[in-house]
Amino acid sequence: MKIGLFGINFGPCAAPEALARVARAAEDAGLESLWTGEHVVLPDPQVPPSPAPPDTPMLDPSAALAFAAAHTRSVRLGTGIIILPQRNALELAKELASVDVLSGGRLIVGLGAGYLEPEFRALGANFRERGALTDESIEVLRALWTQERPHFEGRFHRFEGVDAHPRPLQRPHPPIVIGGMSRAAARRAARRGNGWYGFLTSPEQTARSLAWIREAVAAGERPSALGELEISVTPPPIDRDTLKRYEELGVHRIIGTTRARDVDSVLRFVEELAGYVR
Repeated sequence: MKIGLFGINFGPCAAPEALARVARAAEDAGLESLWTGEHVVLPDPQVPPSPAPPDTPMLDPSAALAFAAAHTRSVRLGTGIIILPQRNALELAKELASVDVLSGGRLIVGLGAGYLEPEFRALGANFRERGALTDESIEVLRALWTQERPHFEGRFHRFEGVDAHPRPLQRPHPPIVIGGMSRAAARRAARRGNGWYGFLTSPEQTARSLAWIREAVAAGERPSALGELEISVTPPPIDRDTLKRYEELGVHRIIGTTRARDVDSVLRFVEELAGYVR
């Protein structure tokens, strides 16, 4: 079981000294990966389903991971997740390729369709068609990262006669992990992802999503070239009993999260997570 840490870019870790300190401590403790969250803007005042108060400091994922890369050597760096339909896919492809190069090929690209309508509205993003836009944008990323002469023609994106370098260091590209607990997200992971990420999902909810994934695979929706789907989960709590339950479900990676309000508490949580590394 791989063990990672969620939240390297927000809350107490949003300060540069704290981010660097926690990143180094996690790597020294043997954690496999560090993960960011993302919300470009948050509703003010906070209303459901907004996950955090509007004054929560939250660094941009690409900037935070590039900074973490400069302070570490080997720990993997994941976006958990970037809200893809809120982004220009071509600009994002450049950002993420840059992080992969600067980190020496350590990036994991976590993507999702999003759910917070006020955020979409403020950004002028397409909330109603976010699922279709997410699917197409994933293929845009792949086109820019892998095609010798990138070109694409779809509903939302059309380009040819352009190129973007550097390409990501990882080949054919950094692993793409699809986040989300809906049936649509499970199907998207089966059809387009190298992995699936369930956030704050219990063993029972995880089992439901994995059943949806297996259903899509059995229906022939997964391209054979994608290989096995890697399963990552952030559980609500974490202890050895629940860890064993996730293992029995076939989960490959646990990404722990904490509501710690200061860096020392985050570092204590890193030590706790290190106890599960084996």
